[in-house]
Amino acid sequence: MKISQLEGRRVALWGWGREGRAAHAVLRARLPALPLTLFCPAAEVDAARAEVGGTLDVRGEPSAALLAGFEVVIKSPGISPYLPVAQAALAQGTQFIGGTALWFAEHAADDGTVGNAICVTGTKGKSTTTSLLAHLLRAAGHRTGLVGNIGLPLLEVLDPQPAPDYWAVELSSYQTREVARSGAHPQVAVVLNLFPEHLDWHGSEQRYLQDKLALVTEGAPRIAVLNAADPHLAALSLPDSEVIWFNQPSGWHMRGDIVHRGGQPVFDSSDTPLPGRHNRGNLCAVLAAIEALGLDAVALAPAVQSFRPLPNRLQRIGAREGVVYVNDSISTTPHASLAALDCFAGQRIALLVGGHDRGLDWSDFVQHMAHDQPPLEIITMGANGPRINALLQPLADAGRFGLHAAADLAEAMTLARAALGDAGGVVLLSPGAPSYGVYRDYVARGRHFAELAGFDPDLISAIPGIGL
Repeated sequence: MKISQLEGRRVALWGWGREGRAAHAVLRARLPALPLTLFCPAAEVDAARAEVGGTLDVRGEPSAALLAGFEVVIKSPGISPYLPVAQAALAQGTQFIGGTALWFAEHAADDGTVGNAICVTGTKGKSTTTSLLAHLLRAAGHRTGLVGNIGLPLLEVLDPQPAPDYWAVELSSYQTREVARSGAHPQVAVVLNLFPEHLDWHGSEQRYLQDKLALVTEGAPRIAVLNAADPHLAALSLPDSEVIWFNQPSGWHMRGDIVHRGGQPVFDSSDTPLPGRHNRGNLCAVLAAIEALGLDAVALAPAVQSFRPLPNRLQRIGAREGVVYVNDSISTTPHASLAALDCFAGQRIALLVGGHDRGLDWSDFVQHMAHDQPPLEIITMGANGPRINALLQPLADAGRFGLHAAADLAEAMTLARAALGDAGGVVLLSPGAPSYGVYRDYVARGRHFAELAGFDPDLISAIPGIGL
């Protein structure tokens, strides 16, 4: 649906975060006479009314009947379309779309293709991968927009002048189906991996997988770049797309630390600034995507050396008194915590885990702690901390590692430093859970971690290269 098609229809906005504000700004610029209603939490109503100055009818959280009174509801990504009120309104004919769908519809050519869009999704690694893609495209001299879920809503960059040569677009599982709903098809879509995530939003693991994969199963990109090592992706059949596989011997893949293109060794990745072997593996996805665009990926690969890692992702923020502090606040699944531990194998680690409880299964994490080299100490915290602690307690009783429960991050930091003692080591914040309920988002959690470690959070928070 293009923005012009909203004219004359009953339209509401649902959510007043950055995405909601971006949608409001675009609609006011394109359709200034269009009546609009905003639904937001009751506690935000007065502030929203003061902010918009009468340009919106501002109301609290909507009922199904209120939503059903509108033909189109433009909702923010964090609001699940599977909420009962949304499902009831949908059954009565209300159409729910997001800013992602509007952006892609506006940028699609007559055949539906967005020819300069490279979309990246995956349960983990998508932000670093999208940033690295933009970095290498810029190194090749191409004006490139780094946008989307990484921190810049698409509607904030609807029509920049001059237009970029390429868009590197990060998409969360909240947004991937939006591309399909837009009727547009990206030039290239990259899917890195799939693990259970955001089950509270999607409602089930099966629906999460379906929504995530909708980017390629329904979005019909011209080229799909997929991870051959992921069983969910390896099982896909995409008759409407050309499929390029990475992490397999005939394509871009790793052998040890050496990046290969088929049988050709390209370069040693061991001294690159990419944090963690999994991110170096995702470099193969980036190179495959660049090659899919018809560019010389082999020639561009060395430019990874000038890449600046992103904050909150295996970020080494500094060292004090023999203790290194690593901020991996973006880690919101147990698999992400395991990947973080792998990056510091052989070191004395105090691992901080826990946060908002979405009901994810931690049994695989526990099995790894039973059979692999565990950290020296595990400190649990947050709403799901007691559940994780109880699962780990038998292994701690057997002497596999130390285990403590903390009331909050501050206490967890104190316990971690005490556990490492004078011998020092690594305090690793890789919580494997979201920050909801305590922090506004993972960025706020990472900033608090930096403060507690004695570092300036402003120096560790900026995302390099975002925007145009």
